[in-house]
Formats: sequence, structure tokens, C-alpha cells
Amino acid sequence: MQGFGQLWQKRYRIRLEGAETAPEQVISTWKSEFGTFWPKGASFYGPITGIAPGEVALLNLAVPGGQTLSTGVMVIYADEESFTFMTPEGHMFAAWITFSAHQDDATTVVQIEVLLRANDPMYEVTMALGGHKRENAFWLATLHNLAARFSVDATPTLEQTCVDRKRQWKNAKNIRHNAAIRSTIWTATHPRHWFRRTREA
Repeated sequence: MQGFGQLWQKRYRIRLEGAETAPEQVISTWKSEFGTFWPKGASFYGPITGIAPGEVALLNLAVPGGQTLSTGVMVIYADEESFTFMTPEGHMFAAWITFSAHQDDATTVVQIEVLLRANDPMYEVTMALGGHKRENAFWLATLHNLAARFSVDATPTLEQTCVDRKRQWKNAKNIRHNAAIRSTIWTATHPRHWFRRTREA
């Protein structure tokens, strides 16, 4: 409700055919090794206490232009078969992201469900110009890597629906918290990067 752009619901799924792995085992492994399943160029720094309600994790994400977007997530729910993240202000989108696993005909099915709006007008343009494609590729690759952890070579699927095509112009002011803008300013002004450029020269 606090985002700006169109509201999307996305479901990414993969079936662990042939793997004798219970949903609880998948979720336990996913929680403890979460960042290792992410594609190259993205880093997840989880809380020392693990993925539990109320904990916060840091994310560093590679974005076009060679920049790194620094943001985070808060864990708002976790049990033996699922856990849910909520994104903070400044993130690319306002979202709830739920990771879960369940049994279907004796096969464990792993799912990522995302309900999101781009957080501000700049991010909405970015999502329209390839952001959705990059986001989808990210989570599909994550599921593929997770399946490989259980020795399964499968292709994940995607279902996506635009639930609300209206943009919430009252939240256009969210751009003042834009993490991409803030990360770019930090990169350009931090002394560490001045010294790096001097050494490279």
C-alpha cells in the first residue's frame, strides 16, 4: 500500500522431482544457506541469529552501470515451511516476498511468491524498461540453484498477474528515499573510491 507503481503478484515454482526431501528440510536449508543460492553479483548478509521474525538483513545488488545498490529486508514471518520478507523504504519496490515449500503428489514443490509495487516513479520506469525481466530472472535462477542443492536439475516456472494497473501518485515522494540514488551519491563522494580511482590512474 505504500508503494507507487502498478501492483504485481508473481509466483515462481520448481518441483523437486525424484528428491526424497521434505518441505521442512528444504526450508531449513534455505534459511541457513539463503544467500548462497542467489545469482552472481548479489550478496545477502543475514542476521547472526538466523532468519527469524523481526530480524533484518543487508542486501548488495548489482545494477546497470556498474553500481551496487545497498538495501535490506526485514523478516516478518518464519516457520518450518515458509518465511516472509518485507522490503524497507528506498528499496526498488514495496513488497512482501514469501518463500515456501509444500508436498504435491509426494513431490516437494518450492515456491517464491511476491506481491510488489515499484517504490517510486524512477523505479517504476526502471521496472518497465527491463526491471521486471531482471527480477524474474533473479528468482528463477535462485530456485534453479536451490534445486541443484538437492541434486535436482529442473526448470522453474513463473506466473505473474498485474493486480492493479493504477499508480499511487500520492506516494511519488518516496523517491527521496531511493536507495539507488543514495548508493550512487555515496559511491561518488566516499573517500575510499577517490583513493581507488587514484591508484587505478
